[in-house]
Amino acid sequence: MSTEVTVSRGTAYQTSPNHLYSEVADEAVILDINSGVYYGLNSVGVDVWQWLQQPQTEAQIVDCLLTKYDVDKERANRDIRAILEEMLSVGLIEIAK
Repeated sequence: MSTEVTVSRGTAYQTSPNHLYSEVADEAVILDINSGVYYGLNSVGVDVWQWLQQPQTEAQIVDCLLTKYDVDKERANRDIRAILEEMLSVGLIEIAK
């Protein structure tokens, strides 16, 4: 069950421990070792996961997305916020320490 969370633009996030990650073509699967739940990521999700191997803020991730993809900034902000909120709510990422 996901919990509603709010992502803050200046807060740094990183991947949470206890996950197994495997890429398949341009997508990926993540296994939460504690719950046994699998999560699928599309190519953008894979990029976000890779960027979050080191602490990154929402703004930094948006900048990475704008550099890699042909997308307008408003949509990038909206989409990255949604991805981060979902990942945070299910425990795939956490606030960097």
